[in-house]
Amino acid sequence: MLIGQLAKRTETSERLLRYYERVGLLTPSRQANGYRDYDDSAEQTVGQIRALLAAGLSTNLIRQVLPCALTDGSLRPCPGVLDKLRTQLARLDRRANELAQARQALQRAIAAAELAPDGREAPARVTDVSRR
Repeated sequence: MLIGQLAKRTETSERLLRYYERVGLLTPSRQANGYRDYDDSAEQTVGQIRALLAAGLSTNLIRQVLPCALTDGSLRPCPGVLDKLRTQLARLDRRANELAQARQALQRAIAAAELAPDGREAPARVTDVSRR
């Protein structure tokens, strides 16, 4: 299928598909006229790429993970890949914890402002907001 067809089927821009090709995530063949020709598996590959990007993986790591991906969306164990995925999961867990702490600090600041003793809006205390 041509790039326009793949873009339409995956709801991905042609520009993004060309980027995926440039970074080694997609490998179309070329027709005699030079047009990109994607096989039917490209549609699933694009879906996997988008899901892995949404999970916070870099394109470099996705390039390593894709050969391990099975058609049902699961991964077969590939040497070194699981360790890299565990590292990424730990990174996401840390970031989620940081965001939760920042959210709680913001909630406390808002609550303090809403409970001003004189009925007027008091300045929020932002000293509780954690800094990285």
